[in-house]
Amino acid sequence: MIDPQRRRVLAGLGATCASAVLPTLFPSVARAATWPGHAVTFIVPFLAGGPVDTTARFTTQPLGQMWSVPTVVDNKSGAGGIVGAQFAAKAAPDGYNFFFASIHHAVLPSLRNNLTYDITTDFVPVGMAAVFPIVLVVNASVPVNTVSELIAYAKQNPGKLSFGSSGTGGGTHLAGELFNAMAGTRIQHVPYRGSAPAMQDLLGGQVQVMFADGPSAVPHLSGGKVRALGVGNPTRSSMLPNVPTIAESGLPGYEAYSWSGMMAPKGTPPDIVKRMNADMVKVLSDPGTAKGMIAAGAEPKPGTPEQFGEFVRNEIVKWRDLIKTANIKLE
Repeated sequence: MIDPQRRRVLAGLGATCASAVLPTLFPSVARAATWPGHAVTFIVPFLAGGPVDTTARFTTQPLGQMWSVPTVVDNKSGAGGIVGAQFAAKAAPDGYNFFFASIHHAVLPSLRNNLTYDITTDFVPVGMAAVFPIVLVVNASVPVNTVSELIAYAKQNPGKLSFGSSGTGGGTHLAGELFNAMAGTRIQHVPYRGSAPAMQDLLGGQVQVMFADGPSAVPHLSGGKVRALGVGNPTRSSMLPNVPTIAESGLPGYEAYSWSGMMAPKGTPPDIVKRMNADMVKVLSDPGTAKGMIAAGAEPKPGTPEQFGEFVRNEIVKWRDLIKTANIKLE
């Protein structure tokens, strides 16, 4: 029989051996348990204040509080999201660099043939972060109140309607082209340098239709100059719960909305990706975070890395086919 003192000695030796051996046998377990050990950088490929940047800040600030380490949002804007993506693709895959991708990065491969990165092979998905509703709005002078009525009016009055967008190849442009393709209408596209000037011309009647991002549309809906006919989300938007989806208001199967999600450079340890996703889901599921994001025009949409990866691949195919059919080209 082993005396108590010897038992304590053996137990101590066992614990010492386990602490030495386990990290060697299971390095990912040890790494995930101690990560992050210092500041984590999140690359945002757009200017501060935009929807993707807003989502990143709502997400990363609580993560920093959870981890007790700094989180740095690094805005690398330029070329419609290309500059930031190029930078992120070359970042060290050490678990301390992450990237907020958007719908632009699913569209760009079909519009640019000189990209130096591949969004599907140079990155690994971490998880969806948020979706941004696209709202179909019309000038009050257009005598329609539903999507069905708009489709009928456009067909009865060819050449009379035009829709403004924030720029060629952007989400608000593609939403309009998808509408034309599915509805069989020919509402003329008028590109602007941003959502603000497009909305001003919609209010003034220079264009009659706009597929606007939620934050651009909502402030004007109570003024009587424009009305919302539907949202492009698959379900009704938390921002506009009384506005039907475009699909239920007259164009079944229609879906068009902007989004943002987190990725990591290829080679980032899978255990850290898994840990980041789990912590990200916790943050986005918090009622306080969700309330703040919705007020800012972003609807939290947490999910698994696998779901986000499949979503991005489907988006690339969806918009590639539309861009080819509509013959959309960047000038």
